[in-house]
Amino acid sequence: MLDTSNNHPTPARRKSILVTGGAGFLGSHLCEKLLAQGHHVICVDNLLTGQQRNIDHLRSNIRFTFIEHDVRAPIDLNVEEIYNLACPASPIHYQNDPIKTVQTCVLGAINMLELAAKQGAKILQASTSEIYGDPQVHPQPEHYWGNVNPVGVRSCYDEGKRCAETLFFDYARQEALNIRVARIFNTYGPRMKEDDGRVVSNFIAQALRNHPLTVFGDGSQTRSFCYVDDLVDGLISLMDAPNDVPAVMNIGNPSEIDVHSLANEIIRQCNSRSKLVNKPLPQDDPVRRKPDIQRARRYLNWEPATNLSQGLERTVAHFKNEMLKCEQAS
Repeated sequence: MLDTSNNHPTPARRKSILVTGGAGFLGSHLCEKLLAQGHHVICVDNLLTGQQRNIDHLRSNIRFTFIEHDVRAPIDLNVEEIYNLACPASPIHYQNDPIKTVQTCVLGAINMLELAAKQGAKILQASTSEIYGDPQVHPQPEHYWGNVNPVGVRSCYDEGKRCAETLFFDYARQEALNIRVARIFNTYGPRMKEDDGRVVSNFIAQALRNHPLTVFGDGSQTRSFCYVDDLVDGLISLMDAPNDVPAVMNIGNPSEIDVHSLANEIIRQCNSRSKLVNKPLPQDDPVRRKPDIQRARRYLNWEPATNLSQGLERTVAHFKNEMLKCEQAS
């Protein structure tokens, strides 16, 4: 874990940075890293899917501020940079209240863009690989427009994020905002919620309990998994990049694996007796997903440093520790 004390050297220029969705899985790691760099961090979260315990270890830092707030409503803060991560990111959560999901994507983007315009702040949108839908181009480059169902059960998130990208570019053209758009591919690591419905957390939780691993479809569909520390480094690199770099970047790991192989690797790492059980593939679930990261390599000098085996080992250890805490508390 990063040292979150107040003893880090002051950066060349300490900045005041807002992270919306900062108590979530990804947001909490981003807050942690920005604090470690010496910045002032304001974490805004309505705690719908974020958790206080994700940021408890940051509260003793005098450069950290938490504000419970829903980005669907405006907020006025004095900041120099904004990372807009606020939105449920797992299908279970964003499909639970699809209207609120769209509102968070669209109204949240508008409110953060208005704040950026008022403060003259640089702003980064946490977009998603879901804007590519079930892609007909593989791997997916940034210039690909995608294959998205606009009226399906996933549309609240897919189209909400696509609309947010539109808003970012319209504000850049009309209001001369300095924007960044990170299209984030599957990310995993410590602080994932056990019940978030994502494949890595599902498999690990099931394997550690020796329960059957639920594989949707025949398991031949592929994903590319990026460890959270690498992903956070990519976001910060994009925010810190010169203004003449392309505004849109895929941030993810291009190493592709099929779901069946992922399940077997997690069973191995958990030393589990679990078997696999197949269930029907959900509607609009993409068959293949892999980022083309040539742009990030060229302009950011960024690529993932953690292979899947290493990342899973750290994630499994986190889940084991959390389960042990629950057992001791019960």
